[in-house]
Amino acid sequence: MVPGVPLPPEIQLAQRLAGNEQVKRDRAVRKLRKYIMARTQRTAGGFTPDELLKIWKGLFYCMWMQDKPLQQEELGRTISQLIHAFQTTEAQHLFLRAFWQTMIREWVGIDRLRLDKFYMLMRMVLSESLKALKTQGWEERQIEQLLELLTTEVLNPDSQAPNGVKSHFLEIFLEELTKVGAAELTADQNLQFIDPFCQIAARTKDSLVLNKITRSILETIVEQAPLAIEDLMNELDTQSGEGEASDGDEESSEGEQDLQDTPPKRLPAGSRHRADPEADKEQVWDDEENAGPVLQFDYEAVANRLFKLASRQSTPSQNRKRLYKVIQKLRDLAGGTFPDDEVPEKAYKKLLEGRRERKKKKKKKRLPTTSQPQSKTGESETEASSTDLSPGMKRKRSRRDEKAGQGGPPGKRRKSGARAKGPGGQQPARKRKQPLQSEK
Repeated sequence: MVPGVPLPPEIQLAQRLAGNEQVKRDRAVRKLRKYIMARTQRTAGGFTPDELLKIWKGLFYCMWMQDKPLQQEELGRTISQLIHAFQTTEAQHLFLRAFWQTMIREWVGIDRLRLDKFYMLMRMVLSESLKALKTQGWEERQIEQLLELLTTEVLNPDSQAPNGVKSHFLEIFLEELTKVGAAELTADQNLQFIDPFCQIAARTKDSLVLNKITRSILETIVEQAPLAIEDLMNELDTQSGEGEASDGDEESSEGEQDLQDTPPKRLPAGSRHRADPEADKEQVWDDEENAGPVLQFDYEAVANRLFKLASRQSTPSQNRKRLYKVIQKLRDLAGGTFPDDEVPEKAYKKLLEGRRERKKKKKKKRLPTTSQPQSKTGESETEASSTDLSPGMKRKRSRRDEKAGQGGPPGKRRKSGARAKGPGGQQPARKRKQPLQSEK
């Protein structure tokens, strides 16, 4: 306890963090970081779960009070980086557990205008927790502990986590893991990261969790397979290029010519100098959404793991059917067959629109043409086709063409001269020409 103050320091910091003045809130965040570092350095020190819950309540309302977007991002980064102030892994996990418990408890009271900044805070905290694993060398035991913490607090049915927290967590997990560890993690380590989600997908009765795991994690792995293989091939090409760099000038000039003939699909930012505009158009999707490395997976190992989980008798039939579809795609990838939907999303939408337009045109062609009397080409086609018809059929065709030229409803009969404005419209000799004069 602080001398002369009856309240514990955690409560004092929480009150200052939730204050009305931004200057006092920023000062409280800086003091909290120093307090965490000083307290966790002691061997007998540390925080209890209740103390961390009080601190996180203050941090939650500190974020609540921040309105300006740029300052929200800066504050979220400062709060999420507090995890690195803890000196032990156990203390970091207690801090993370208190965060997710706070988000689950306070989620119902967040209005829609403040949702975005708390979505951002969840993403930043998850990213920093993965960076903490990275600084510790991606140790297997620590990966298991973090995944157990996350799945227990967020995805466990007993956690009472709202659907918004579950949905957003599953949407951002693979994205943040890719940003932090795609350049270092092996296929076996990536399988370790997704294994808890595979287990949950095989046994969960929550349709939202099943759909999100399948779509945001498993099917995303399948969709990113061409990019992952491309990254692997680029890495192999780079290594082979370094090995061949010491060869003669002839080989280097041939290599430069090959590079000019086949430009790479993705280049680092600031080094893209393509002369072919068609190549730029083809790689817009890659440049915008997949500018960085992609997680590498052993697709056969992932398929075998999923099959082992999905084939259990305790697996619900709905989950089994959903997972079997993903397993088939993974086995196709392991055999060298890529999925059919390799076309980028924007190009695929255009392809669908083109198909719809073609279908509409086919339907229009099947319907009887009613606009032929208004065009010269239509009249010539009508006259050409009428040569093969009998006299009775020709009369019916001419009457139908007259009605179409008048623009009346198809189911209602009218006299041929009904729309003529002049008195001569009732004369029998002008019955066929009167609609065309009225249109002029």
